[in-house]
Amino acid sequence: MKRLPPLPALHTFLVTAQCCNFTRAAQLLHITQGAVSRQIAGLEDHLGYALFLRQARGLSLTREGHDWLPRVQQVFALIEEGVQQVGARSTTLQIKAPTCVMRWLLPRLMEWQALRPDVPVELTTTVQHGVDFRREVFDAAVVYGTAPNHGLQTLKLFDEQLTPVCAPQLLAGPLPLQQLADLEHHMLLHPTRDQRDWHTWLAAAGANLSRQGKVQHFETLDMAMSMASQGTGVAIGDWSLIADDLTCGRLVTPFPLKVATGQAYYLVRPQGSTSTALLELLDWLREQSQARTPQ
Repeated sequence: MKRLPPLPALHTFLVTAQCCNFTRAAQLLHITQGAVSRQIAGLEDHLGYALFLRQARGLSLTREGHDWLPRVQQVFALIEEGVQQVGARSTTLQIKAPTCVMRWLLPRLMEWQALRPDVPVELTTTVQHGVDFRREVFDAAVVYGTAPNHGLQTLKLFDEQLTPVCAPQLLAGPLPLQQLADLEHHMLLHPTRDQRDWHTWLAAAGANLSRQGKVQHFETLDMAMSMASQGTGVAIGDWSLIADDLTCGRLVTPFPLKVATGQAYYLVRPQGSTSTALLELLDWLREQSQARTPQ
């Protein structure tokens, strides 16, 4: 495999080809005319053919020089694009989070951006509840489950506590929700297809429904909560994640029981990450999780 030509010589060729003058190229490159001439001669020796015709009135490109020029221009354009993209990415905080936490996280990230417009944040959502920083290029992530124990820097946001919620008008409707048995007359909205959240809460409440009415499954918590806020039925969700909906009255809790599942939401980052902006954002999110809870 033939050795590639040196990059500085290619850059000198590009500049020289654009002006076809060694003196002008030397001025643009801030080197001597002799250095330009030597770099071009060395590049031609490496390639095995001439790139310029040396004439009394100046330089002109050979056929090979004409063929080389657009290719070299493309190479340097790609390098410039890469520098810009990587540089932009290095100043942007890359955060990953599962869709189930978006109802809580997204408004707070928007508030952070209003407070700190100098620290852009790029959020990637996923149905996965974990992260692998060895394979995924993120500065931090929100994960759901038990406490991570594989060498991550971890900040706990809140424990998962399940509670039923519905639209306020459902409480005073023709089929009021006053006791557990009243759930038999309402559609149960499930944020997951396995119905585990409702099963967990009903078991903890000691509810023994003689029958269950219609049920509806959703792919995300957000979809289930949106349907609940329209009075479609009674949804089940994490008390902290739906705090904003409860605070503003879009949703209400027909029963006071909140059931801890043993799962929680955590902010995690790789060991050794020292970005000041990242640490400020994560600490701010943790403060938000502790300060903003529904009444």
